[in-house]
This record gives sequence, C-alpha cells and structure tokens, in this order.
Amino acid sequence: MREIILHFKKLDWVLILVVLLLVGIGLVSIYSSSLARGNFLNFKKQIVFFLFGFFLMILLSFIDWRGIKEEPYLILFFYFVCFFGILGLLFLAPKIRGTQHWYKIGFFTIDPIEFLKIVLVLLLAKYFSKRHIEMYKLSHIILSGIYVFLPSIFIFLQPDLGSTLVLISLWIGILIISGIKLRHFLLLCLFAIFIFILSWQFFLKEYQKARIISFFVPIDPLGVSWSQIQAKIAIGNGGIFGQGFAKGSQTKYRFLPEPQTDFIFAAIAEEFGFLGITLLLFLFFILIWRIQRIAFLTQSNFARLFAGGFNILLVSQLFINIGMNLGLLPIIGIGLPFVSYGGSALISNFIALGILESIKVHC
Repeated sequence: MREIILHFKKLDWVLILVVLLLVGIGLVSIYSSSLARGNFLNFKKQIVFFLFGFFLMILLSFIDWRGIKEEPYLILFFYFVCFFGILGLLFLAPKIRGTQHWYKIGFFTIDPIEFLKIVLVLLLAKYFSKRHIEMYKLSHIILSGIYVFLPSIFIFLQPDLGSTLVLISLWIGILIISGIKLRHFLLLCLFAIFIFILSWQFFLKEYQKARIISFFVPIDPLGVSWSQIQAKIAIGNGGIFGQGFAKGSQTKYRFLPEPQTDFIFAAIAEEFGFLGITLLLFLFFILIWRIQRIAFLTQSNFARLFAGGFNILLVSQLFINIGMNLGLLPIIGIGLPFVSYGGSALISNFIALGILESIKVHC
C-alpha cells in the first residue's frame, strides 16, 4: 500500500490535470453540439473512451518503461499488428463518408491508424536511440523511412491524406531531433516535392485536389469551400467572450460541419470566444512543456526521443487542425488531440501518456 501511495506521488499531476481539463473542454463542446442535433450517443461514448483511456494510463504508469525499451520484438509485434490492421481496412472496413477508415463493431469504431502513430513513436525512438551517433549514414534514414512509408501507402489509399502527412511529419521531426545531416535533410525535401508532384498527377482524388485548390482560391462557396467558410464565420462570431454555451449559431443551426471532430476548434471559439481559445492554447502549451520536462529528467535517449516524438505528434495535429479551422491550411481531416471526439485517438494518446508517466516514475 505504501508503495502504491509513493507511486501516485511521483506521477506528474500537472500533466494529468491539464489533460483532464482538455478532455473536459472537449466533452463540453461535444455535449453542446449534441444538444443541437438531439443525439447524445457520441457524448456518452466519449465519456466511456475517456474512462477507459485514463485507466490504461494509470495501469501503464505502474509498468517499468525499460521493459518496453529492452523488447524490440514486442514493439515490432505491435507495429505489424497495426500494419495489417490498416491493410485490412481496404478489404473489411465499411465506406463511411467516402473513406475506409474504421472497423465498425456495433456502436463503436476502431481506427488502427491512431494506435500506429504511438507504435511508430516507440519504434523510431528505439531505432534512433541506438544509432544517434551514426546519423551520418544514409542507410539509417532510408530504413527508418521504410517503417513509416509502408503503412503510409495504404493509409493514403483509403484515402486519408491527413494521417499520411502526420506520420511523415513524425518521421521528419524525429530525424531532426536525432541529428540528421543538412545535406540529407535537403535531399528529403527534394524527395518530398517529387512525391507531391507524382501524387497530384496520379494518386490524389479529385475532391482532395479540389480542397487544396479551394484553400488558395474559394472556387465553390456552397460546395468544397463551404466547411472552411463556415468555420471562419463561427470563429468570427465568437468575438472576445463568445456567444455562450449551446448558443453558437453556426453549431446550433448546423451550418458548421463536423463540430465534434474536425471543426471543434471553431465550435469552441464561437461559444467561448477569444478567451476560451486562449485558455485552450495555454493548456496545450503546458501539456507540451510537461512532456518535454519528462524528457529532460531522464538520461535515456530512448525516453527523450519518445517524449519528443509524442510532442511532434501533438504539435503537428494541433497545427493542422487549427490551420484548417482558420483557413490557413486545406481541410485534410485531422482532429484536435484530447478534445475532438474519437475513441481510438483518445485511448492511444492516453497510452502514450501512461508510458510517459512510467518514465517519470521510474527514471
């Protein structure tokens, strides 16, 4: 009993409190949009996801993270489970809103991509923690890229451009903090330009091209540009103090599409204004800082790379989601971490937090 009490004292409670506040803000916004639709199923499911994810986080904090570090085959096992789970989406998943993105089981859906993100952070942290002094070798960059690009190809075919970009951002981010050479980085940039041109010519769907074009030129205000225009209106409606809980006109009258997922930032801005968004961003700042603080407390390169990699995931998704809502980036379907509705994303993020708490306790 004394050891359990000591364990809980060692947890980063500031980190946990911040995450609870972020989830709470998300639940309030999801409840508000549920009121407008008269359907509270997503709200109830999000509570279940939160409770299960929180339980996993506490459970994982008791498991010594060094056991994961010393078992590379366990990490590879999880990687291939996620990989084949993603491959199976193309054959077994129902088509929902034009994409084969989730396995549907009763009222619930499972997105293996969200779990792959965390597994890739583990895998890349393990890979580069052993080879950080050999980053001058191009072979290490290529091999690590294969781990990322193999599942990315099938994710892109779903089609899911947003998650593909997040995984590539994760890989490039970890390469940078691992000490990639400048000439290798420039080669990657040229390769990325080549892939984009090739994708535009042969692989991107017409609606994906239209979304990218509409980002630069609003070609269809009542069609492909509708979502982003309504998001901007919602944010503008919020002003300084917001219109109040459940009083956002864009959400209430269903002008704002996907207010529980892609455009939850706009929904929060409309109801709680600039002050609400400032609080939200401040909480994300503290979250990122506390995660990085855990990295500074440990002497392990693996732990540092894992914390840094998870921060890259959070920052890239935060940047993309807010950019989409503000009209600074095309709409590519990325939710707001810990805030947007989505069980797989919420649970996988809590798993990552559990590992981080284990690092904090056992470092």
